[in-house]
Amino acid sequence: MEEYHANLSKWYENRENERRRLMLEEAKAKQQGDASLSVKKRRDIFPKWMIRKTDNVEPGVGKWVSYLNREKKLDLLVGERPTAPPAPKGLYIYGNVGSGKTMLMDMFYSATEGIVRHRRRLHFHEAMLQIHDLMHKVWKSQKTEEYLQSSISNWVMNLPFDTKIKEWLVEEERYKQEMSIKNILPAVADKFLADGQGHQRGASVLCFDEIQTVDVFAIVALSGILSRLLSTGTVLVATSNRAPTDLNQDGMQKEIFQELLDRLNEHSDNVLIGSEIDYRRYIGQSSIDQTHYLWPLDSTKTTEYENTWNKILGQSGRRVASQTLPVMFGRSLEVPQSCDGVARFTFEYLCGQPIGAADYIAIAKTYHTIFIADIPVMSMRIRDKARRFITLIDELYNHHCCLYCSAAASIDDLFQGTEEGTLFDLESVQFETETENAKLRRDVLSEGNVSAGGTPSGIISLMSGQEEQFAFQRAVSRLIEMQTPLYLEGVRYIHPYFQKKKTTGSGT
Repeated sequence: MEEYHANLSKWYENRENERRRLMLEEAKAKQQGDASLSVKKRRDIFPKWMIRKTDNVEPGVGKWVSYLNREKKLDLLVGERPTAPPAPKGLYIYGNVGSGKTMLMDMFYSATEGIVRHRRRLHFHEAMLQIHDLMHKVWKSQKTEEYLQSSISNWVMNLPFDTKIKEWLVEEERYKQEMSIKNILPAVADKFLADGQGHQRGASVLCFDEIQTVDVFAIVALSGILSRLLSTGTVLVATSNRAPTDLNQDGMQKEIFQELLDRLNEHSDNVLIGSEIDYRRYIGQSSIDQTHYLWPLDSTKTTEYENTWNKILGQSGRRVASQTLPVMFGRSLEVPQSCDGVARFTFEYLCGQPIGAADYIAIAKTYHTIFIADIPVMSMRIRDKARRFITLIDELYNHHCCLYCSAAASIDDLFQGTEEGTLFDLESVQFETETENAKLRRDVLSEGNVSAGGTPSGIISLMSGQEEQFAFQRAVSRLIEMQTPLYLEGVRYIHPYFQKKKTTGSGT
């Protein structure tokens, strides 16, 4: 696979060199053809044609035909794109909440350390955010006039051609860049799993936790990016609550979804974990220590919660201070109380304001221990807060954080609703968001608008009722596991805070 990536990088380099050579040959032919024509007094109009919008400077033939002819010549000169060597089939693991899907995937991922050079593990939320971020960066960089001027002027400005020929070269370059914008997903896929220095395209192993198709964008993005990665030798190991054929029960973008389905079936074997047992709950039942999740919200439990906080602070010996965390999309989040990898919040602060997965990922990566006070029983009245809370628990669990809570009810009763009504209502879930903020993603990406929640404005998940049921069950299951000694012992070895210290040698 290393040889393939090296050949692929060389192929891209050779193709670009040959493309420019062809352009220069065409430019010379045009220059010679115009040599007999009278030449007007030249003026320094370079800035004008560098900022001019795309015009039809090649009437009759058209840029599309010219572009296609050049691409065909390049195929003959450079050859076809290198084909990835046959890769082992991956696995698509699906089954009920708590059946061990993620554990199996993580065991495989851990076993590849030191053996597979290019590998990555991502959860659905983090993957979607990174795709958004990369698409926005690629789109904006290729659309800006500064990008066009710098990339074009580097090799066109000093060429020994008349201004008219330079104009033609500029327009051809613009058209080529416009075509690359239309094929943005392959470009994003090439960056998605590249190594830190950007020297390698793609990766050998991608572990993808909780694959979902909650909206149109998820289907389009997953289809385009996974297709690219799988066709270039990446081995996919994925988990989901659903079988591949059941991922798109709402019937969105059927043709594109079928392409995704075909790729998954071609490059991975489907494995059903058929157990009805929630092993997180099973392990949790044998756990004696329940001091991390304190309920109800009475004076006794509140005092215990405060004492725990003070004990943790005493062990660090450092002062509590506020901290500003950088978040994706150029935003930041203020953390009111933090100290030496420990942070304290209220439920209302984390789930009562318009923040989302990007913020929770930043928190989970920065702090190994999180305190969350005053968690209420979830009901229809606070459904949006409940959804944020589920996403928050997902990210704290994914990054193996230690969680201390004070809550109004036990974990099992947290999502059962109140006298105001139950939290789960199939009809409202399916239709409540369909008419809100219906702005298309491509418009958002073009304008670069980003909401306070860390996701492009106007983008909402049309989560089906059954998907939300899975999410509730998963949150309960994970909260139970996060109280167990086995989970808590792993925090010091698995959390990014301690991994970073281990790498830098600045602590244990």
